[in-house]
Amino acid sequence: MGSAQEPAAEASAASPPPPPSPKAGTGRRRLVLLLGVLLVLAVAASAAVFVLTRSRPGPSGATAPAASPAAVPSAPPSPTPTPEPPAAALNILLIGSDSRVNARAAAAAGSTSDQRGDALIFIHLPADRQSIYGFSIMRDLWVDIPGHGEAKVNAALELGGLPLMTRTVEALLGAHIDHTVMLDFQGFAALTDALGGVDVDIKQPFTGTVDDKVRFPAGVNRLNGLQALAFVRERHAFPDGDYQRVRNQQTFLKAVMAKMASDGGLADRDTVRKLVTTVLPHVTLDASFTPASLEELAFSLRKTAPGRGVFFTLPTSGTGTSRDGQSIVLQDRAATAALSAALDSGTLARYVAANNLQNGN
Repeated sequence: MGSAQEPAAEASAASPPPPPSPKAGTGRRRLVLLLGVLLVLAVAASAAVFVLTRSRPGPSGATAPAASPAAVPSAPPSPTPTPEPPAAALNILLIGSDSRVNARAAAAAGSTSDQRGDALIFIHLPADRQSIYGFSIMRDLWVDIPGHGEAKVNAALELGGLPLMTRTVEALLGAHIDHTVMLDFQGFAALTDALGGVDVDIKQPFTGTVDDKVRFPAGVNRLNGLQALAFVRERHAFPDGDYQRVRNQQTFLKAVMAKMASDGGLADRDTVRKLVTTVLPHVTLDASFTPASLEELAFSLRKTAPGRGVFFTLPTSGTGTSRDGQSIVLQDRAATAALSAALDSGTLARYVAANNLQNGN
């Protein structure tokens, strides 16, 4: 599709660091769990609306009754933890971008900048956290960008950063987005390498057309950071271009989820709290998404069982040409309206089943 030339994925090109110590390896695996959450959400996301579990202090000034000399003093009662309110259903927009540090700041501020999103995924988390739904939005989908008229959806990032990209997708779907997360290529490559590689089952073999022209044979491939970037960004090697690219992005996200599940969960709040501070330099968050809410989100996903991620692509009406000669993807307005209604009514699982999208499209 017509778009700016894609930058080289230099994030993993440097020589690999020396093997980490056992402690460092454990820290990396834990860091990867949180980074993986950002991809699956999603990757790039909104917090579950519940408070941190804190100890509730006992009444001030209270004194224990004096014990007789023969009595054994009893231990003071443990503080009662504050119960967690139920998590809320959340909609999260994940953007995979070619942004660099200066461009990321512009995107967060809503300024114009020279950047477009290579991946655009809408994540829905039901309140019970028993599953994760993610659907890709074709980056060349022709939409109305608020205040700018018709353009490819990924142009919203260039024109007005995260705020405008968020408003554009909200207008497209008629759905509120709670939070937006942008993950740059450097963070993406770091995620993959820190995980020790990700095993991806490749159904359609191909050889990359850019950078190192990585070859991807059919079957399970263990991808490092450089290879993963080539895998999720390739489009010219396929007859249907971007359509296969978004399938590959979804395949990779599922593989990350599987690796996270095999390495353990995000069940310890203290660990999550420390990791949030570490991961923040790799992502750009919308203004209302704080480190505390990111921590809450990660902790809420401890309830999500492996294999419960469903990924598909927002149906379209094929490709065409805009009035100014751009190659674009055309909206399927009926399908978009049906998906919007499912999101609004909390019946996304029913929509997926009715359209046989359990394994993508």
